[in-house]
Amino acid sequence: MRQLLYGLLIILFLAIPPVANLMESVMIIHMHMQMPMLVFAGFLMARFFQLCFPRFFEKWNGNGLPGIILFLITVSYWTLPRAMDDALTSQGIEVFKFISLPILAGIPLRDSWKRLKPVGKNIIFYFFIALFTAMGWLYIETPVQLCNNYLVIEQITLGWGFVTTAICIVIYLLYTAFVDKSQYE
Repeated sequence: MRQLLYGLLIILFLAIPPVANLMESVMIIHMHMQMPMLVFAGFLMARFFQLCFPRFFEKWNGNGLPGIILFLITVSYWTLPRAMDDALTSQGIEVFKFISLPILAGIPLRDSWKRLKPVGKNIIFYFFIALFTAMGWLYIETPVQLCNNYLVIEQITLGWGFVTTAICIVIYLLYTAFVDKSQYE
């Protein structure tokens, strides 16, 4: 119950107009801070829903694959430049962002992650490496504004943020591949 409260408080804090305006005024903060924090809020709230509706999650997401696909579709949508632009210009899309990221990404992620096999988890990491590299390349190399609400220099900064995140995921995968965890237990 405490995690549900923390998740709701995070969402309410991020929805406060001065906080939302500040975070959305810088493109990289909008994409790489506000959106992941909304997913994290849903991740925290997921435990409450798992306890209240255990049969639903077991029936709907027994092996973790449907939930992780929902998570990937939701996150992929919000990486698109058009989605970020719409969230800034349309109040309805902004509300959809604050609902979809916690509910359609955070909750399924928590429920699915423990159900996935290590190979499935690695496939998710490979997907994000490819997605973040492609989006980084798109944001860096496109000479025109992709988002009408942000400058081209902010777009390039976001692109480098995507590339840096992809590199960090590669480093993590290399670490897990070459380090024996049993030596540290």
